[in-house]
Amino acid sequence: MSSLLLTGIGHLTTNDGDPVRDAVVAIDEGLITYAGPAADAPETEGREVLDCGGRAVIPGFVDAHTHLVFAGDRSDEFRRKMAGEGYQEIARSGGGIQATVRATRAASEEELLDLATERVRRMIATGTTTVEIKSGYGLDTETELRLLRVARRVGEELGITVRTTFLGAHTVAPDLTRERYVELLVDEMIPAAAGLADYCDVFVEKGVFSVDEARHILHAASEHGMKARIHAEQLTRSGGAALAAEIGAVSADHLDHATPDDAAALAEAGVAAVLCPGASYMLRGSQAPGPMLWDAGCTVAITTDCNPGTSFFESMAPIVSLAVVQTGLTVEQAIWAATRGGALALELPDRGLVTEGGVGDLVVLDAPDPAHIPYRPATDLTWRVIRSGSVVDGES
Repeated sequence: MSSLLLTGIGHLTTNDGDPVRDAVVAIDEGLITYAGPAADAPETEGREVLDCGGRAVIPGFVDAHTHLVFAGDRSDEFRRKMAGEGYQEIARSGGGIQATVRATRAASEEELLDLATERVRRMIATGTTTVEIKSGYGLDTETELRLLRVARRVGEELGITVRTTFLGAHTVAPDLTRERYVELLVDEMIPAAAGLADYCDVFVEKGVFSVDEARHILHAASEHGMKARIHAEQLTRSGGAALAAEIGAVSADHLDHATPDDAAALAEAGVAAVLCPGASYMLRGSQAPGPMLWDAGCTVAITTDCNPGTSFFESMAPIVSLAVVQTGLTVEQAIWAATRGGALALELPDRGLVTEGGVGDLVVLDAPDPAHIPYRPATDLTWRVIRSGSVVDGES
């Protein structure tokens, strides 16, 4: 693995203190060995040198919540939502998650791999260097396992770090009663997913899964080596955040209807608060209370929530802008949440920061300051992406 020296950095965001001006970053064998002022930089001899020309450099984006392995198209639902139909109304008519389930069940593993690979290529091209991928569009054992295999294959083929999450509890399968489906999850699907999934997630929401059902499902997952994540407080106040704190989940995600008590409980339990401002925007719903969660001491992450129905975002840049403009995070907080916060929400402490010993995942922006990301949300400001110390060539 080559040695890379980034020189001429006008503004370096390290996520470990104040920004560094006129900075240099050295990466050897995929790990950062120096990040600091140019005056103290190592020698260039024997290194590939990338002159950043005064541009800003940030850690690579860590997208900690996606549903990007799926088939089918739900653009017509978007039209219906914009005309005033509600999420639950569309679901009752056969749309929503069930529409994607039908299309995904009909797709082969290779077809799903091709679709997911193209999405992740576009993510990488705009600065994402680590991604979490959930299942959840199968709702039967065979398809759920197919989705998890595809997620892992995407990481292997593109050389990007992928964390996988079993989300069989996305909704109840259309051909089963709720009681029978929970039994299927616990007795068959979770044991089969062990070894393919790092985490297990449950959508805790009115009309989906209750707190008690989620507790039962996540306990079974824990016995098979999967840590807990929870879709919590998205459409209503569901009790998912309190459950996440109770069981010590890795994260509680969405949190649009979280309260100060929820924030305090999550912070005390060390549960990451993963915000999905794209979904709130697309659903025209309440935005997660970013400053409240941050001020309570939560580890806050922001994510695309890339999915076909409610947040078809593949780039983190507009999510940073939404986090600033709509959830109320500061520019610096949003950049941290899109990088370091996401890394911590995926239990990857060596990602999302630019310090000695960290993984050499960086984004060089075609801008002098990271504030240009939320300030110019419709412009792709990605000049170069560095993954494990190598410049991505666009074909990854």
